[in-house]
Amino acid sequence: MIRLRESGMDARNFRYLTVTAVLLIFFAALIVVNVSTGSVRISFRDAADAIFGGNLSAPGYDILWKVRLPRIAAGIILGGALALSGFLLQTFFGNPIAGPYVLGISSGAKLTVALMMVFILGRRLTVSSAMLIISAFIGSLLSMGFVLLIARRVRRASVLILSGVMIGYICSAITDFVVNFASDESIVNLHNWSQGSFSGMSWDNVRVMAAVVLAASVFTFFLSKPVGAYQLGEAYAQSVGVNIKAFRVTLVLLSSILCACVTAFAGPVSFVGVAVPHLIKAFVKTSKPLIVIPLCFLGGAVFCLGCDLIARSLFAPAEMSVSSVSSLFGAPVVIYVMSRKAGRD
Repeated sequence: MIRLRESGMDARNFRYLTVTAVLLIFFAALIVVNVSTGSVRISFRDAADAIFGGNLSAPGYDILWKVRLPRIAAGIILGGALALSGFLLQTFFGNPIAGPYVLGISSGAKLTVALMMVFILGRRLTVSSAMLIISAFIGSLLSMGFVLLIARRVRRASVLILSGVMIGYICSAITDFVVNFASDESIVNLHNWSQGSFSGMSWDNVRVMAAVVLAASVFTFFLSKPVGAYQLGEAYAQSVGVNIKAFRVTLVLLSSILCACVTAFAGPVSFVGVAVPHLIKAFVKTSKPLIVIPLCFLGGAVFCLGCDLIARSLFAPAEMSVSSVSSLFGAPVVIYVMSRKAGRD
């Protein structure tokens, strides 16, 4: 009996290590390919010379340090944030289809950011990163509030998801209406941002998003034990000392902060928050937060790096939105999860 248990633990540990190793290999490979690929091709040797050798005269030095590396860093940070936000929402609602985009939370953040940008840019003022995050956070909380009100009245997951989609459509419609009052130059910026993209990132943006996402991610990891208890039911979590009300509020705030940071800098990026946590749990065959939380962040980074690579290189020099590519790969996962859930019900 003991040997069987030990062999089971060895198999699980081997699976966890294998999934982690594969993700790390993809992570490293995508960084290398993203560095060299684009409308301007930079060889690996020149890229290494510019990045590690500090050679200012190396071909593509400015492109790498001012365009591609900040964009890669943003894809890693924001991709991980989206996946973590989705994991927290799925834990909160106990539903594998819950996610910031599906529930309309990203659209709520998009609306408040668009309102703030139109108001400030119309007065020829500058928009700071802090203002973007705060406005997106307010929009996320407002949308989450509507979803929670619906969730208290409706228990069926399909109705909850449909309500979230409707909230997203309403927010997007209001955003489009607001954009009509923006100046011509603001409309171009708002349009590019509203499609979901990691382009135009600067190192100042990266520093701000890294501080916010890192703090929220570390806090989320330290919540692994109460999250694990909550996954077994509110009654069990309460029996082991979890303050349910405070814990639920914390989950809402953390998921909203992570979603707000992504929307503020990159616009709404779809289906990452749903697809990645589900895929990670399917690969490792467990929902243990200590394992899933770091792998979700890594998986979200890999997923977004891959989507961004396709978005900017498939039809180069023309560029697709990241959200379009993430929808192409993420939506089938959502359809699969919904069909599988419906089959069990």
